[in-house]
Amino acid sequence: MNPKYPIFIPTKGRWKNPLTIKAFLKIGVKFRIVIEKQEYNQYKKIVDTENILVVPHQDKGLTVTRNWIWDFAQSERHERFWTFDDNIRVFYRLNRNLKGRVSSGTIFKIIEDFTDRYENAVITGMNYELLVPRKSKVPPYNLNTRIYSNMLIKTDIPFRNVLFFNDDTDLCLRILKAGYCTILFNAFLADKMSTMIMSGGMTDYYKKTDKRLQFAEELVQAHPDVAKITWKWNRWQHHVDYSKFKRNKLIRKSGIEIPEGINNYGMVLKNI
Repeated sequence: MNPKYPIFIPTKGRWKNPLTIKAFLKIGVKFRIVIEKQEYNQYKKIVDTENILVVPHQDKGLTVTRNWIWDFAQSERHERFWTFDDNIRVFYRLNRNLKGRVSSGTIFKIIEDFTDRYENAVITGMNYELLVPRKSKVPPYNLNTRIYSNMLIKTDIPFRNVLFFNDDTDLCLRILKAGYCTILFNAFLADKMSTMIMSGGMTDYYKKTDKRLQFAEELVQAHPDVAKITWKWNRWQHHVDYSKFKRNKLIRKSGIEIPEGINNYGMVLKNI
């Protein structure tokens, strides 16, 4: 029971430690990586060539690559598509305060089915495992907040990524301001490495200048009504107030009937 929508992994400089690639290979989920031409020979050693897409640009940052993926998914006429950062180690299901590692792509199919119930759910994803402590009480999902590092995106919405460093936050804010909804799952979690821990990816851009204040200012300038600059974790950060988007409500598609009871999609808990 694997996802029906295509999965893309933009990756750069991480063929020696391809965390997300290994995570998907381990659970048997199909994907395609999106790379720059100069790294083709390195990545073809770890990914079958038919699962490699090469972008027509070089060293332009993740925003340009994400937009290329979006256009490519639209050219293939997919209703939705997934993108995953390349530094995700493992995926979890959170149930009754217990985090269990998943061994198949069932959780992605569940997220897809849930999202497809609603007309205006345009970006969906999983929360970070680190941000959901095991003994805390959390709802299965939160509406209308940021989605990072893993996104199920509705292909035909009139948006693209814009900002260089905070493009995912900016994209979520723009679609929320347009009245759409985002869904952030806590029932399913992604264990992602912290920013700047691994070489490759966007790390080189961050380390060139370490302009954390400038990164936060970029988002605040784009959204001064909901974003401000704060000092957290010994560095400058942006802080976004998502409370104004509580009025965005999910709109169920006509003809959708949701059966009563719990559907675990065949998932069972096993000790390994």
